[in-house]
Amino acid sequence: MTTKFRMVCATRHSTASFQTDSALGQSLALASYPDTELRLFPNNASGLPLTYNLALREAAADPAVMIFVHDDVYLCDFFWQKHVLAGLTKFDVLGLAGNRRRIPRQANWVYLDDKETADRLENLSGAVAHGVMFPPQNIALFGEAEQEVKLLDGVMLIARSETLLANDLFFDERFEFHHYDMDFCRAAEVRNLRMGTATVSVVHESEGNFKSDAWHRSYAKYLDKWES
Repeated sequence: MTTKFRMVCATRHSTASFQTDSALGQSLALASYPDTELRLFPNNASGLPLTYNLALREAAADPAVMIFVHDDVYLCDFFWQKHVLAGLTKFDVLGLAGNRRRIPRQANWVYLDDKETADRLENLSGAVAHGVMFPPQNIALFGEAEQEVKLLDGVMLIARSETLLANDLFFDERFEFHHYDMDFCRAAEVRNLRMGTATVSVVHESEGNFKSDAWHRSYAKYLDKWES
């Protein structure tokens, strides 16, 4: 199996401004992580699934541990590679935070409905810090990590390219910036792939936008596809 790591990131920044102005670019510039590549989609206006699928298809000829990650994520974990590999010995797909259950009409991994009704902490797993500086403004400790889950937060999704390709698991391109993670996890569940949370520390500059028209349109697409 591969030990190469490939960060896949779609950003509105140019290549130059990604390196200097984005949280991910800045954190990657601080250290030369061994066996790590960056597959960047600069000046991006396409949906995340389209870019992620392109990178995944490229990996058919060049396998890697794929890390699909947002550009506003600051890596705080010096040993993230070790923690990712440890997680992949237990699970097929990893994320930073997730829900151990899934219920009908669930709006995202943490909210049970489109009214932002949060699930109980006993059902959640993982942790993500938020803010635009370090130390972060807050650390959301959802629950013990390294647990099996049904849904993962799309801020960072990790899997071996061989696993995804062998199971014909791609991102559904009808979802652009919302619900692609929910849909991806349900598709993984259908394929009997195990999902779990990894012990990787990051600061995410955004806490998400669940009130926009685009989000509600995406939620309707998700319900229409899965009928629940």
